[in-house]
Amino acid sequence: MAAIHITDIEAAINFWRVRKPSPDGVSLGPELRALAEVYALMVFYHDDEADEKGFPPAAYAAWKSWYDTTPDAPCIAICSTTQGDAICKGCGRSFEEVQRWTEMTPAQKRQTWRRITMIGQAWRFNRYSERAAQGPVPEAGS
Repeated sequence: MAAIHITDIEAAINFWRVRKPSPDGVSLGPELRALAEVYALMVFYHDDEADEKGFPPAAYAAWKSWYDTTPDAPCIAICSTTQGDAICKGCGRSFEEVQRWTEMTPAQKRQTWRRITMIGQAWRFNRYSERAAQGPVPEAGS
């Protein structure tokens, strides 16, 4: 089951804090309130992930609005899985992740992004980081 990591919820909270700041320094907009409830429960229960399917609809909608502002695919148009590598040297995804990208849920995509970012060995994070910074690159199947 796909899960949303607490760091993504924090990023969504910060996104909404900038987008809809508190008018009085105390009250929260509906998006922030929905995300804050999920975040507070995660902190209370010491969870670092929340199941995508169990998200309250308002919190998921607020998270998804933030998610839609992030790059979709990590592809930098240098795919070594087409040459038989199990893990792409360009983006760091597995062959299966590259093939299934278009059918993955947003949380599954974020889990993949988190893993490849934490490993940081793909060329998108070093050798071709300037290419990755230029923005999304269309890729076959995504």
